[in-house]
Amino acid sequence: MNFLGKIFTWWNGATIGTALWSWRNGEHVGTDAMGNKYYRSKNKRDNLTTDGSYTGKERRWVIYDGANDASRVPAEWHGWLHGAGEDVPESFLPPPRIWETDYSPNATGTNEAYLPQGALQKGGNRARAVGDYEAWNPDA
Repeated sequence: MNFLGKIFTWWNGATIGTALWSWRNGEHVGTDAMGNKYYRSKNKRDNLTTDGSYTGKERRWVIYDGANDASRVPAEWHGWLHGAGEDVPESFLPPPRIWETDYSPNATGTNEAYLPQGALQKGGNRARAVGDYEAWNPDA
């Protein structure tokens, strides 16, 4: 993306302002397999509320490498972002299991989205309900 695009867009990576703020006030703590970079505030004064009181939690955030899609954050980093642990996830991850699959982006709203039988986008025809369905009757 060109320079002007980085200034004015928020949906593809970070804007210039966010990147500069992260560089100045953030401590880079790690990068995941998809290239997303994770930061935490360098000092406690960044964790103050508007009335000047300390929140008790450090500020943590992610700068996406590509589209800003929360489904691109792996589970271990999601937990770290929400304060589930103090240690950076890369330091205590178990090896991947044989049954684990690679990341696939959220396909909702795209042509690759899952459409069940009878969906309007597939024509809206579905099999008639027969057999074990019995309508509710308030008098029964």
